[in-house]
Amino acid sequence: MAEYGYIRVSSTDQNEDRQLIAMQELSLQHIFIDKQSGKDFDRPKYQELVATLTAGDLLYIKSIDRLGRNYEEIQNQWRILTKEKGVDIVVLDMELLDTRREKNLLGTFIADLVLQVLSFVAQSERETIRKRQAEGIAAAKARGVIFGRPEKQMPDNCGELVKRWERRELTTVDMLNLCDIGRTTLYAKVKEHKLRAKK
Repeated sequence: MAEYGYIRVSSTDQNEDRQLIAMQELSLQHIFIDKQSGKDFDRPKYQELVATLTAGDLLYIKSIDRLGRNYEEIQNQWRILTKEKGVDIVVLDMELLDTRREKNLLGTFIADLVLQVLSFVAQSERETIRKRQAEGIAAAKARGVIFGRPEKQMPDNCGELVKRWERRELTTVDMLNLCDIGRTTLYAKVKEHKLRAKK
């Protein structure tokens, strides 16, 4: 039997120390870390972990939302690990989620019930976060906040450059370099310039 730890943080700038300390206190030698969203299980280190696990192994995770945040997928992965692969799982923040304990019908029922509640909460939190982000973005836009890179401005002599480009005195590459913009932006700016010239 081998013991493993799985750690997940949502992005590369988040710190995994809290989870790592909990795993190191257990003296685990095999710890897999993903720095990726928990929306699904298409994560490189998680996939490597699942491929490594064999029947009788023990997997530790800090909390159920570190496994994932999608209710149905958490349930599915739990079933794959415990039933199909024969792995035991211990969720450190929730004593009732320890598949080593009471492997009778009541123990299994309690663990399954707790898992359903916690995975539902994990998905609800994810949906709440998404809703708050959308509301925050909408509020910021209403205040006039502009998202994304600032729009590139054409040089003051744009009209003259466009005329020279149309007469083939300048290549497209020359225009891109002189205006310090990309090809798509160039064509959009030329179109704008022509529309303004017609008015």
